[in-house]
Amino acid sequence: MSIFEISSILVSISAALMFINFKFVRMPMTIGVMMLSLIFSMLMILFGSTTPVLILSGVIEGIDFNETLMHGMLSFLLFAGALHVDISDLLEQKSIILILATLGVVFSTFLIGTISYYLFNNLFSISINYIYCLLFGALISPTDPIAVLGILKETNSPKSLKTTIAGESLFNDGVGVVVFSVILSIILSTGTQFHVSEIFILFAEELIGGIIYGLILGYVFYRLLKSVDSYPLEIMLTLALVMGGYSLSYNLPYHIHVSGPLAMVISGLFIGNHGKMFAMSETTHNQLFSFWELIDEFLNALLFVLIGFQLLNITFNSNFIYSSILLVPIILLIRFLGVKITLMLLGSKNNLIKGSSYIITWCGLRGGISVALALSLDSSLKNNPEIYHLILSVTFIVVSFSILVQGLTSKKAVDSLLETD
Repeated sequence: MSIFEISSILVSISAALMFINFKFVRMPMTIGVMMLSLIFSMLMILFGSTTPVLILSGVIEGIDFNETLMHGMLSFLLFAGALHVDISDLLEQKSIILILATLGVVFSTFLIGTISYYLFNNLFSISINYIYCLLFGALISPTDPIAVLGILKETNSPKSLKTTIAGESLFNDGVGVVVFSVILSIILSTGTQFHVSEIFILFAEELIGGIIYGLILGYVFYRLLKSVDSYPLEIMLTLALVMGGYSLSYNLPYHIHVSGPLAMVISGLFIGNHGKMFAMSETTHNQLFSFWELIDEFLNALLFVLIGFQLLNITFNSNFIYSSILLVPIILLIRFLGVKITLMLLGSKNNLIKGSSYIITWCGLRGGISVALALSLDSSLKNNPEIYHLILSVTFIVVSFSILVQGLTSKKAVDSLLETD
């Protein structure tokens, strides 16, 4: 099938599931379409011998989820998410966001990796090296801004709390990808000596380079936007920023090898704040922001439909399922510890309401980025297929629980905690 045919089928299915959810299920859009796509996937497995199902299965198998998300949709979603974040609110919560998005990710990576290592090897007799468990810890630690921002719209939490959760998710996503890339580089560098200094250099190159690159992109396109007053042209310029800027970070033959996700967040914040104030007319502001809000909603629907369809590509066994069930509360507990320790360290600088640690923990959803990173290991771990299927299946179960259970109860949990405050 051509790319157009595959896209047509996928968009049509997504539209149908969105319609069913809107008319009958009435769940939050992201949760509803993922749940319906999971049910659809189960039906496809159950009736797998029929011709229509075989055609649809072929379409889903032909979609490279990692490539589609990490090298396509992610740049648009991160830019659109950052575009609507008020940087003055973000700066008020900068301390907690900075700690959670950096040290929090590293803390979670090592703690999840260590516990899962002993769990897999000792409790379930699954032979796996510690470095692979760290890799799993890195991909499951960051909260997904795409999932989080969608859920936050449904809650009545204070602005400071919303800003903290949204800001952390936007930045720890980029940091998590960097940590994952560094650990994967160590795994792939078998037979060579990998010094600690090289790890720090690689980490700094991706992290700091991504921030600087995002600032440069934001400033250059801010100047371009300021020089014209034509909203169709200005929308095209922001599209060029996202597509060209993200591709240059690591997709093109002569890429600069910095964190594309972080660059999109920084440039989105720059255009959404400084650009909105000084480079756009009111008409351009309304048209451009409406355009990116539509892109955000459209790609969100596609993403969560694709997550549900990944059920067709995953191999489960009893050990994988049981270990996932044990890891779900462990990962939540580690998340809570990281948040609680951060708030305690900040002390009087913490201006969040009582019970915020519980809200930040429960609203910190894992999403498509974790699944995409797990799927990206297919080629890297082709000599260890059991390890690949273990990481992928556990990741999928943890993400499914996070989106369906945490996502579905987040609004109620936030409201109940606010009532008792």
